[in-house]
Formats: sequence, C-alpha cells, structure tokens
Amino acid sequence: MSAATSEHDKRRGETEDLALETDLGWAIRMVSAAFSRVATESVSELPGGPRGYLVLVALAGGEPPTQLALAKEVSLDRTVMTYLLDDLEAHELITRRPDPRDRRARQVLITDTGRTRLKQVRQGLSAAEARLLAELSDRDAEELRTLLSRVAQTAQRESIAPEETDC
Repeated sequence: MSAATSEHDKRRGETEDLALETDLGWAIRMVSAAFSRVATESVSELPGGPRGYLVLVALAGGEPPTQLALAKEVSLDRTVMTYLLDDLEAHELITRRPDPRDRRARQVLITDTGRTRLKQVRQGLSAAEARLLAELSDRDAEELRTLLSRVAQTAQRESIAPEETDC
C-alpha cells in the first residue's frame, strides 16, 4: 500500500466519522424536535401541556414529593412550578397538603381524576411515540428508552450538582 493510498483511506475514515447521520448532536436535535411536536400535540389538553404531563408522571409513582423536590425532579424553576401546580390543582388533577415531616413544606399528590387524565393522555402519547419509533423493533425501542433514561439521569445530575454545592 502506498503512502498516498494510506493517507486517502485515513481522510476517508475521518470524513465518515464526520457524517451528519453519525453526529450525536444532530441525532438528539432531530429526535427532540420530532418528539416535541408529537408530545405537545398529545398533551395539549392538559393544564401546562408537556410540563403538566411531566408533573403527573412524576407524581404517579412513589411517595408524594414536596413542591421543591418535584421542581428539581422535573427540572422546573420553583416559581414556574408553583403556577403550574395552581393550574393543575384548579383542574382537580393534583392536591397539596402540608408535609407531615416538615409542616412548612407542601407535598404534592396526584388525584384519582389526575390518574385518569394521565392514563388517557398516555394512550395518545404512546401512539405518537410508536410513530416516531416505527423503524425500531420492540427490543430496540426498549433498549433506546433505557439508554436515553440513563443519559438523561446523568445530564440531570450534572446540571443540578453545581447549584447544590453553591449553598
């Protein structure tokens, strides 16, 4: 193999590494934009739209969090969270009560009405997600969800950690 051929192969390999369809940023942007469109349409009837949906999902499992813990979990500003919870509560999808461990804090609970609405919205969102994931097998779609969840948890930790250490 000549030096010229070797150099050509090296440049070709570098060019292939730079292909748009193999760029992580491009892929995330495309998937995020497409998911945002289908998700927004699917959850548009909920107070707060996508934000309201995330709050209901976060409340659907586990122990009721405080408003502050919930805001951190779904990555929303405390003030935005308060207005969103007011709206969700006005529609009887959630309720708030004093935290028995700290009466200054308020726990947020999903209501039966909230669970019913979440189930309805989730069905529509599942159909939209299926359209987006149509090229994947069920196994690949599940693996993608698992991997993205792990990356999202890392991203959330990384964005929250510096603020917590500032106090």
